[in-house]
Amino acid sequence: MSPTTRLKAITVGSATVDVIATVASDDIERMTLHNSTTSFLLLEPGRKVDASSVITQTGGGAVNAAVSLARQGLDVSALVKLGNDHNAEKVIDRLTQEGIGTDLVRTCEGDALGEATAVSVMIASHDRNAAIFTHRGANGFLAEDDVAPEAFMGADLVYVTNLSNDSADRFPSIVAHAKAAGAFVAVNPGIRQLSRKTDPFFESLRHVDLLVCNYEEARALVPALVNRTGWERLSAPLADGEAGPCLEIEGFRLTLADYTRRLSDLGPRFIAVTHGAQGSYVSDDTGLHHQPAIPTEVLGTVGAGDAFASTLAASLLRGEDSVRATLLAAHNAASVVRHVNAQGGLMTLEALTKAAFG
Repeated sequence: MSPTTRLKAITVGSATVDVIATVASDDIERMTLHNSTTSFLLLEPGRKVDASSVITQTGGGAVNAAVSLARQGLDVSALVKLGNDHNAEKVIDRLTQEGIGTDLVRTCEGDALGEATAVSVMIASHDRNAAIFTHRGANGFLAEDDVAPEAFMGADLVYVTNLSNDSADRFPSIVAHAKAAGAFVAVNPGIRQLSRKTDPFFESLRHVDLLVCNYEEARALVPALVNRTGWERLSAPLADGEAGPCLEIEGFRLTLADYTRRLSDLGPRFIAVTHGAQGSYVSDDTGLHHQPAIPTEVLGTVGAGDAFASTLAASLLRGEDSVRATLLAAHNAASVVRHVNAQGGLMTLEALTKAAFG
């Protein structure tokens, strides 16, 4: 590859139009259960609540990741499915604005003709971790023809985000075709995909190079992972000799080191778990490495996971080691949470490198 050749990436997954309302903490109540970490935002029926801002943007995991990768200098196309409506035009306009290819954008046809482009309505308050109402629409209707092998030819990186409904059934084909095309395959699946379609997910991990989940998604996967791999397994040590935090759910308990070792035996070379303010963990063949969160003011958390995972994937693809790649990813995520929307804080590779290494 010549010095002027740009790495080619394809992002696969959701595309949405997001409406984000930011509400002052005094105007909406938050209730936290004392016997768990669960919190709820409480809205009074029939009352109009003043919002400090209401913005509309295009988002979704595949679009957010595509913008992230494009700003880092990759030649990116987004493989998403849209309705035949005005919101689809907004998504395409946004992709074009960021220099992202639209040749792989699909439109609902046939039985799914009435499906609209996906829309999310988000309410951000208190800790700015938005509550989200989602109509998944066309996102759930990827067909086998939409993800045919030729779609991935020439790709250096294929990045697969959350797949919903029928689209989740395409996951095995997507990662198999991507790996057959010679791509570095990175996946950031959603919790429903991990908890309801675990068998095809596990069987497809042999085609995956990087698996990224947040802490709750990792917890949700633990029962099926233990059932598949057995109760007894040696831990993969952390660089400092610790085993990392525990993932515990429904009577199943694994250290994070155990979790990553079991998954790496199924295929992925790199496994990452993000844990909000507690930072992130990335495993490779040298062990499990902790990256503290970058201290910053949080205005919104939407898109932080997409920023982290896509930056980690791109950095590993360029040949960065796990520690440096995770630091770059942490800085991009920190930049995103300083903004209400998912894409405003996404950084260029030059800015990321300067922020991480000076």
